[in-house]
Amino acid sequence: MASSLKAVLRKKTNQDGTFPLAIRVTVDRKSSYIYLGQHLKTSDWDAVGQKVRKIHPNSARINNLILQKKAEINEKLLEISSQHKEVSSQIVRKQVKSKSGASFFDQAATFVETLRKQGKYNRVSTEQPRINRFHEFLKGKDIAFADITVPLITRFKAYLKGTRQVGERTIMNHLITIRTIYNQGIAEGLVEVKHYPFGKGKIKIKLPDSIKIGLNIEEVKLLEEVGLSQNSRLEHARNLWLLSFYFAGMRVSDVLRLKWTDFQNDRLHYKMGKNEKTGSLKVSDKVRTILNQYPKNGRHDLIFPELQVLENLKDTYEVQKKIANAIRRLDNHLHQVAKLAGIHKTLTMHIARHTFGNISGDKIPIQLLQKLYRHTSVTTTIGYQSNFIHKDADDALDAVLNNRGD
Repeated sequence: MASSLKAVLRKKTNQDGTFPLAIRVTVDRKSSYIYLGQHLKTSDWDAVGQKVRKIHPNSARINNLILQKKAEINEKLLEISSQHKEVSSQIVRKQVKSKSGASFFDQAATFVETLRKQGKYNRVSTEQPRINRFHEFLKGKDIAFADITVPLITRFKAYLKGTRQVGERTIMNHLITIRTIYNQGIAEGLVEVKHYPFGKGKIKIKLPDSIKIGLNIEEVKLLEEVGLSQNSRLEHARNLWLLSFYFAGMRVSDVLRLKWTDFQNDRLHYKMGKNEKTGSLKVSDKVRTILNQYPKNGRHDLIFPELQVLENLKDTYEVQKKIANAIRRLDNHLHQVAKLAGIHKTLTMHIARHTFGNISGDKIPIQLLQKLYRHTSVTTTIGYQSNFIHKDADDALDAVLNNRGD
């Protein structure tokens, strides 16, 4: 790798007759420019000595800036050349401008911190452990992006499956995290696209189909009718589950955010947290029976107590953290409720959404289901509902078995 640094005045003049000062970074005869935020007249610049002439009032300060920036760029050149198989002037320029480091785990830390600042607690709590497992696989060592190769990822997959004993979906989620951070590295100019280990002919990421099983109508009735102590934690968990089901499988995060002002003229009006889709649903007598169990003087106008302890509902990170903790408690309570009701399927808050899909089956037009689920695309609804529509396959199987000719 042949490289050089040179302080220069760029050719494009400003309106006041000055020229921008920059460091020209040349790697293998290809150059990029890093601007220093200073503008000089040609009479104040010594092009041969690459310094500001003493006649300029800030000559000493600007010359020190040039030396400092050259030293910084040279350090980055050495750092990046030790981590990359190839170095370009573009990579050096972007890395000098970047506030984060050049390695994979430097960028991973930036990635997680960005999620944290965006208030995405759920993403942080899932992405960080995946990053930690990759770090563990590498025996605690850092790694350059260009060294994340197809063979390395293949070994990481084997490690997850053999040593960690996780399933295919979990393995794919780990690879998605690595891919996301790698794309961030490309965007930052820390690695060239040609080193990208994902895609056609390389590592392909495909999430396996998951099995979605909901309760049937008889099991829902068991849940509705099981005797539970009034105002108990078990009854509260059952109430939230049923409310989610009654509102077409409303996500539990949206259930916990419900406010009394969301209910107007016997209808619920709310915006879904996941994609901010708005809609309105009829309030049934069963819903009213549940709502009447809760006081209307809750903090922040919230119906349910889980988020009332928070000072500020605009702190999305804390809100998501509180919701995640609440879901774990509710799922534990629902496990006990299922035993009392004689339900042998796994009962969690999310199963309420699957239950609505299971019972609705092919009874509701797909476009209406899309509206009820608040899916952005009808394709998503078709894919989701295919987990619960079995009539055609069952009829085909019966047609064969009932005409065996024996």
